[in-house]
Amino acid sequence: MGDTFDSRKGIDLYSLDWAQRNYFDQLRDMGCKLTSIVGNHTAFYKNTNDINTIDLLLREYDNIDVIVNPEERTFDKLKVLFVPWITSDDSERTHTIIKRSSAKVCMGHLELNGFSAHHGYTMEDGHDALPFKKFTKTFSGHYHTRSTDGTISYLGNPYELYWNDCNDNRGFHIFDTDTLELEPVNNPYQMYKVIKYNDTPRQLFKFQDYKDMFVKVVVFQKSNKKEYERFIDALSHAGPYDLKIVEKIDGSQLDDTIVEQTEDTVTLLDKFVDDLETDLDKNRIKSLLKNMYKEACEVTI
Repeated sequence: MGDTFDSRKGIDLYSLDWAQRNYFDQLRDMGCKLTSIVGNHTAFYKNTNDINTIDLLLREYDNIDVIVNPEERTFDKLKVLFVPWITSDDSERTHTIIKRSSAKVCMGHLELNGFSAHHGYTMEDGHDALPFKKFTKTFSGHYHTRSTDGTISYLGNPYELYWNDCNDNRGFHIFDTDTLELEPVNNPYQMYKVIKYNDTPRQLFKFQDYKDMFVKVVVFQKSNKKEYERFIDALSHAGPYDLKIVEKIDGSQLDDTIVEQTEDTVTLLDKFVDDLETDLDKNRIKSLLKNMYKEACEVTI
C-alpha cells in the first residue's frame, strides 16, 4: 500500500510506459478497480501529499481511486479507513480522523515504532503504534519486510528492491472482507542471489539460473585457483545484471547474516556507527544517516 513508484523526484518515460502497459492497462481492461494511497516515495514534498506521482500520472484511469488524505471506503459492507503517508502538515488532522473513525479495518502507509523496516533494522523514531490498536485489523505498506504484532501487520514489498530484501519472502495478499483473514501469496521470483563458493564443482552448477540477477559470490574455499577462475568466468558469461565477490579472510567467520548483508550500504553505515566511541545516541545517528542515504538515492543527476 503506497509507493506505487519508487522515486518521488521523477520517473523516466520507459518505466512509466512499462507500468502502464503491464499493470495499469491490464487492471483497467479486466474491469478491476484499484484503490491507491500516497506513500512517502510518491509524495513530492516531505510536508504534504498534495503533489504526488499517482495523482498526476494516472488521471486517465477512471478505475483508479487515488487517496491523498485519510478517507474511509466501504467494501462489501466493511468500512476501511485508508491512511496515506502522514506528513508534518497533516499529522494533527490525521490523528483526529483516526481517533474518530468507526472503521473496523485500517490500511495505510505507516511508519510505526517497534516493527522491522528491513532485515536487521527496527524502527524506533517513527509514530506510536497505540492509536492504531483500536482497529480490529491494521495493514500497512512502507516497510520492506513482513511482520505482525497483535492486530497490526506490515505486508512487505511484492518484490525485492535491495540486498536487504534477499531471502525474505515477497508477494501480495488476498484479504477476505467477511472473515478479515489475510492470505499471503509469495512471489516465486528473486532478483538477488547469494552463491556460497566452497570448491563448488563447475560442471554441476546451473549458471543459467543467474541470468539478469544481482549475484553475490561468497568464497569460503578455493583450493584450485584456476578452477575457481573458470567458475567465475562461466558465471559472468551467464549474464548476471551485477556480480559481486566477497572473499573470506583466513581465520575469519562468515555467518548467514554477513553473507546476505555484505556490501549493503545501510548495513555498512550501521556497523560504522556501532564501532564509534561516542556518548551520542547511536540509534539517532543511524536514523539520520539512513535518511541522508535515502535522499541521496533519490537525487537525479
